Amino acid sequence: MDRFRNTGQPDWDWWGRLWPTPGETLRRLGVAAGDSLVEIGSGNGYFALPAARITDPAPVYALDLDETLLAELETIADQQRIENVVPVRGDARSLASHLPEPMDVCLLANAFHGIEDPTAFVEQVCTALETAGSFVVINWLPLPRTETTVAGDPRGPPTELRLSPAETRTLVDDAADFDRTRRVDLPPYHYGLVFER
Repeated sequence: MDRFRNTGQPDWDWWGRLWPTPGETLRRLGVAAGDSLVEIGSGNGYFALPAARITDPAPVYALDLDETLLAELETIADQQRIENVVPVRGDARSLASHLPEPMDVCLLANAFHGIEDPTAFVEQVCTALETAGSFVVINWLPLPRTETTVAGDPRGPPTELRLSPAETRTLVDDAADFDRTRRVDLPPYHYGLVFER
């Protein structure tokens, strides 16, 4: 099973420099109490765990291919007494088949650039969404990688893989019909797009 192209899983200290308050970021993107949510490519839970605190008691499904990262997520959830996060090992290219029901929110953070077939992927997201659900995409801004530094080192995907908000929106809109799209600026190096049905 091939993986999405990515730049590896950063540690929590690294993420904390970019996202010191991930829960507040998620709230700005529309995640609310009672929302069922799936984070696609959740890694060890930097967004999935605060999402679960927000949505409680509704479930957050943390989908990833890497069993080691999902085990880390489960350990952290136990330590933090978060009971509504559900680790799921699976491939996002068959997203809906890994979920027990349609979700209110599908979240994809820092990975859209690595998807080889965006149309098929967005179609899977739509299949996994509730009728009035939303697809939330967090992306790196299309800046040269040398300009997106964390602790003095260039970070993020290669410059040539980065997508502008307009490019991301076009890829999603070409694959699906969403009623509204909202952009949220996420300084210093990211933006969010919320596609709503």
